[in-house]
Amino acid sequence: MRLLLILLVALFALPAAAKERADRYSAMTYNIRLDIASDGDNAWPHRRTALTGLVAYFAPDLVGMQEVLLHQKQAVEADLPGYQFVGVARDDGRDKGEFSPLGFRRDRFALIASGTFWLSPTPEVPGKGWDAAYPRVASWARLRDKTAKRHLLVVNTHMDHVGTTARLEGARQIRRWIAGQRRPGETLVLMGDFNSPTDSPAFAAIVEPGAGALRDTLTISRTPHFGPLGTFTAFKIDQVAPSPIDHIFVSDDVAVLRHATLTQQTGGKLPSDHYPVLTDLCVGKGC
Repeated sequence: MRLLLILLVALFALPAAAKERADRYSAMTYNIRLDIASDGDNAWPHRRTALTGLVAYFAPDLVGMQEVLLHQKQAVEADLPGYQFVGVARDDGRDKGEFSPLGFRRDRFALIASGTFWLSPTPEVPGKGWDAAYPRVASWARLRDKTAKRHLLVVNTHMDHVGTTARLEGARQIRRWIAGQRRPGETLVLMGDFNSPTDSPAFAAIVEPGAGALRDTLTISRTPHFGPLGTFTAFKIDQVAPSPIDHIFVSDDVAVLRHATLTQQTGGKLPSDHYPVLTDLCVGKGC
């Protein structure tokens, strides 16, 4: 009789427990530095394995990269076969110029839809916007978690390093796009190299209240941020910038468990001129 009572209590408790399910995700943003011969010992062929090895070791569920030329994208895909990458090149909408590819783990997610838009007044057409030095893009993917059946909308971008107006207007454009495209119940992750410190107008445009507003994962992490704040290094290990320019933002249904700037190096050399940013996320009432 007592055993039967215990089984009945457990049975009726199952729906409540299911409602408390928490799903965890890790996300990384990483400017990998384009392959350019003038970098000398820091050129891509000398650091490829260190960079892809770092990503493979931490194995984020989601990874956004920037400054990725076609042959670098092909190398990353070959070294990281567990990931699927989406996004087109910024110069022609196919394979010319830099990509800002968005990757996700094949074993965890199913791709529902993906695309790329340009940060400009003509987002469907390749080209520069406002005072930008180069064309800039945002690549996105709508994903379904195969186990949890949860849906995510993930965006990866690389904003201009010269145009202050382009960065501000690009941030506003991404906000509008998110407000128009995000579906009810969809978890949102936005990441990238924003070339914007935390006190910049572009950063403020991402987090200010309103439709499509997002939260900075560094700021709301439940555990203290680990590593230096600055994310741009120019390949100098001892260089410490006062503020990050690479960021990960999330919607208000996400709890941030941990946040770090990763400073791993191999033989005194850094894998890129940016540090990657990694954050652990939790979605659900059980967080």
